[in-house]
Amino acid sequence: MRDLRSRWNLIIVILGVISLAGCGALQATPRGPQGNNEGLQVSNPALNFGTVVVGSSTQNFEYVSNRTNHSITITQVTVSDANFRVSPSTTVTIPARGGARFMVSFAPQTSGSLSGTILISSNSASAPVAIPVRGTAIAAGKLVVSPASLSFGSVQLGKSQAKPGSFINTGATNVVISHITTSTSDFAIQGLSLPLTISPNQSVRFSVVFAPKAAGTRTGNLSAGATVSLSPTASTRRSFGRAQQQTASETATIALTGVGAQANNPAPGQLAVSSNPVSFGTVKVGTSQKVSVSLTNTGGSSVNLSQATVSGSGFSMSTMGTPMTIAPNQSTNVSITCAPKSAGNLQGNLSISSNASNASLAVPLVATAVAPGSLTANPGSLSFGSVNSGSTKTLPATLTNSGGSTVTISQAAFSGGSYTTSGLNLPITLAAGQSTSFNVVFAPQSAGANNFNLSITSDASNATLTVPVSGTGATAAALTASAASLSFGKVTVGDSQSLPETLTNSGGSTITVTQVAAGAGYSVTGLKVPATLTAGQSTSFSVVFSPQSAGNSNVNLAVTNDGPSPTFSIPLSGTGVTGGALTASSVSFGSVQVGNSSTKTATLTNSGGADVKITQANLTGSGFSMNGLSLPLTLSGGQSFTFNVVFAPQAAGAGTGSIAIVSDASGTAPSISLSGTGTASGQFSVNPGSFSFGSVAVGASKSMPATLSATGASVTVNSASVSSTEFSLTGPNLPVTIPAGGTASFTLTFTPQTSGTATATVSFSTTASGTPFSESVTGSATAAAVQHSVNLAWNPSSSSVTGYNVYRGTKTGGPYAKINSNTDTETTYTDSAVQAGQTYFYVTTAVSSDGMESSYSNQVSAAIPTP
Repeated sequence: MRDLRSRWNLIIVILGVISLAGCGALQATPRGPQGNNEGLQVSNPALNFGTVVVGSSTQNFEYVSNRTNHSITITQVTVSDANFRVSPSTTVTIPARGGARFMVSFAPQTSGSLSGTILISSNSASAPVAIPVRGTAIAAGKLVVSPASLSFGSVQLGKSQAKPGSFINTGATNVVISHITTSTSDFAIQGLSLPLTISPNQSVRFSVVFAPKAAGTRTGNLSAGATVSLSPTASTRRSFGRAQQQTASETATIALTGVGAQANNPAPGQLAVSSNPVSFGTVKVGTSQKVSVSLTNTGGSSVNLSQATVSGSGFSMSTMGTPMTIAPNQSTNVSITCAPKSAGNLQGNLSISSNASNASLAVPLVATAVAPGSLTANPGSLSFGSVNSGSTKTLPATLTNSGGSTVTISQAAFSGGSYTTSGLNLPITLAAGQSTSFNVVFAPQSAGANNFNLSITSDASNATLTVPVSGTGATAAALTASAASLSFGKVTVGDSQSLPETLTNSGGSTITVTQVAAGAGYSVTGLKVPATLTAGQSTSFSVVFSPQSAGNSNVNLAVTNDGPSPTFSIPLSGTGVTGGALTASSVSFGSVQVGNSSTKTATLTNSGGADVKITQANLTGSGFSMNGLSLPLTLSGGQSFTFNVVFAPQAAGAGTGSIAIVSDASGTAPSISLSGTGTASGQFSVNPGSFSFGSVAVGASKSMPATLSATGASVTVNSASVSSTEFSLTGPNLPVTIPAGGTASFTLTFTPQTSGTATATVSFSTTASGTPFSESVTGSATAAAVQHSVNLAWNPSSSSVTGYNVYRGTKTGGPYAKINSNTDTETTYTDSAVQAGQTYFYVTTAVSSDGMESSYSNQVSAAIPTP
């Protein structure tokens, strides 16, 4: 026997009686269609190139995707900083759902933190795609030697002397010294092992040894050759692009000098001067310039300096403590000043007296004295005259350095007004006699005088040069019309209509009207051209519309003048129409019962083009009347007007009448003919004379038939109604006409909603006399019996089953009786055979395919309420 799951949960619901809780609702999150991203999308919303050495470059790639279903054209790619570049920068078309790759390069020219913005413009949006870019630029390694020169003094032959020096890397990348050479074998370097790497801001010490090979002054150079890395070091590297590994060559040189001396016989003292001759260059008259000259004993014996003097106009020397002794390889400084009093070439001498081998040393002093720079302007003032507001006028000017020294112009500013300069890129330096040209632009924004100064600031003797500027802003001539356009409306063909127009010069200068021309059908009267209008002056004239045919006419009145707008246009519009013509329809009422009335509409139509004015409508005929026509009435071309005509016969028989229309329309005046027939009225009755439904259960319905009759003449039933919603009337569609001697059937239904007596009135609206016709309706409502049921539901068996049986008992624990006639394939069942006030107990069993039945499920109970 196969195993059948014998227990499952049984849920009971008693309709209208019991509400069971505990069943949770299944929740689901709806998922709608996913939207497409519109426009362009970039792979990197921002690019950081990290650290890059000045003089080198690095690259990165930006992928631009088209997320739309149509192609997008990139029209331009720009970068706000010149240290960054993008390729390609021209037009690129990206297909739908496609992409394009752009190479972005960072090649800094100066050190520091650099940033910019890439703007990608396309035809898909008004605003470009913006990609921030940034990077840090550092200086390449720089090899510096200290000191720049070494002087060893006197060293005996066969001996040597060492002096220290340092190689310093003042840059931000590594420097590798690959080789060091000396120009003579008298000098050698010690303390370094090559190749030698010097990190940024690091220094390496070494020694230079002087071992003279012969007596006398020995000179030479020490040269260090190095390779500078153009890639960041590990401590500064932070690049996210593809940097190109680059290097550069660097050379550092030390000047070397020394004196070889014979043993026990030192070389005599000798004075050397650091500058010979001593040149002061160009010195402005009235200023001074100081130069320091170094005197060095390059011999092997001390030198006794007895005197130092300066000769020559404009030269002087600071006091020296002479006599003085200068030991071998020692120096002393002499400070010489040049202060010229007048322009010209200055010459002098520094004379040194000592016991050196060159006992009398004369050092020439040279200088060029120049007059200070002086700035002049040509012309000395600028006058622009009268310039219309909104216009510009440009005048040229020249600045000249009429002095003997350079002049640097730092600023050019106006004290006010609507003036600007162009072509003067400041600061600018002018050599003696040099000039620079520029323009002054006057662009008045309003009327009135503009008298101000142009102040030129420089380092000339006249530090501030003032150039007066003057001009007057004037309003331009402006032609305006009193009516911006002229509309003539409708004018009958063959007639004419005139409208006034005025032209006014609302500007500040004179204007001349040379011609006025209108299109076909229009003409101008009262204006003689040419007509000159001063500021504020007006001239009036008339424009006449004379249509020759029907139709719209839209042209321009062209006013030719010598103002800013040579052609001034005034739109003209009008419509040529044919004369008015009035037509009217006839009205036939047919048969109308005596005592009743019938209303029909009558229509008046203007079938012409011009307006028609109706002044009278004269009505004749017995039983006829009209309403809704208020006179006088004007109908435009093609317009119609509808009003009511009423026929109310007082006796049986045919009736005629007319409405005579009086108007200003062309042709014969129309008349509306009226006709109708009065007929005798019929009698209306209902059978039965009243309605009584007796007793009907609430929620149930009862119907009663009835007959409608007409005698004497036909009767039209227009509508029928019942005063209570518990009664309803059905029958033929209304309105319905019952012929004389004929009948019509209908049904009245009573459907009570609550217990008790119900009353109502059924009414008929007819064409018979005595309408509306009413009858009384009554009925009694009784309460309906209550029917209960129990809804059962259970969880399906986990075994393979063909259905379920439902059992019921009146005691807990049974006995139970099966209540379903056939095996139930569903997991629900409704028990409708229950009685009010009774309690029932339910269990279920599962049935396999071979008819075997499982044990009972859990028991549930249901108490049926009363009633």
